[in-house]
Amino acid sequence: MTIVACCQLAPRVGDLAGNVELSTDAIATAVTNGADVVVLPELVTSGYVFESIEEAEAVAVTLDHPVFDGWATASAGARTPACVIGGFCERGRDGQLYNSLVVVDGGEVAAVYRKTHLWDRERLWFSPGDALPPVVATAAGRIGVAICYDIEFPELTRHLALAGADLVVVPVNWPLVPRPAHEHPPEVVIAMAAARVNRMAIACCDRTGTERAVTWTAGTVIVDAEGWLVAAAADQSDVVTADVDLTRSRNKQLTDLSHALDDRRRDLYGLASSLPGTGSPSSTPRSTRSRLADSARRSPTSLPGAMS
Repeated sequence: MTIVACCQLAPRVGDLAGNVELSTDAIATAVTNGADVVVLPELVTSGYVFESIEEAEAVAVTLDHPVFDGWATASAGARTPACVIGGFCERGRDGQLYNSLVVVDGGEVAAVYRKTHLWDRERLWFSPGDALPPVVATAAGRIGVAICYDIEFPELTRHLALAGADLVVVPVNWPLVPRPAHEHPPEVVIAMAAARVNRMAIACCDRTGTERAVTWTAGTVIVDAEGWLVAAAADQSDVVTADVDLTRSRNKQLTDLSHALDDRRRDLYGLASSLPGTGSPSSTPRSTRSRLADSARRSPTSLPGAMS
């Protein structure tokens, strides 16, 4: 069994130093309590609701920033280091900003992933990643990653399943949206469905609090390989922990004659995947983003319920 701990935190937008301390302390506490895998929210070092690209640039960090050494140290505890996955605002070597996550394993940075599906106003500040998310072999198991809106694209979670992920870890910022009484947040339904159709565990670590008029769902969940919730946030300031049997993610046999992956009709999907999309391109040219950013400065909190 693998102990997964999702630390549902409330980072402050623009407070890099405070957020580094908050996240590092959370890792240390989770490891002290026995966690093998520690998950932090999306953009935990920077906050989310930026008012300008200059504000995002002020809290962007490169991969040699001390925060990641601090996370590695905090992950060690008194035993084999835990694997830590957390979101950050990255300044790339190309000078662009990315909504990224880092995988810290074995006391060092093992992988970095840049969000490929940017949601709404994120494209005012960030460039989209141009590589599929990795699956990292860790002491805890094979861990795939994604960031928030990414998991709404079944092609991406299927890629992670085909790449052999035992667990998909997803730092998220889910804005609170209206829903019928007694229903799960829609993003949780998506995570449960993705876990079930791919027969792999998924852990989504949300944030909490209210940031510049955006209230967050605090919807952190851990889902098993059959798509059932094994742990979920009970309140706003919750660390969601569960023992997860990751070996179950390796068995895709549904019945004697049915297999979750082998039954795909790839002879038909080739035609379907060649059909053109109906929306605008996912990546916005830099010049266009600059013009949109000028508009954003005049209206920094439009569509507050439409961020993910």
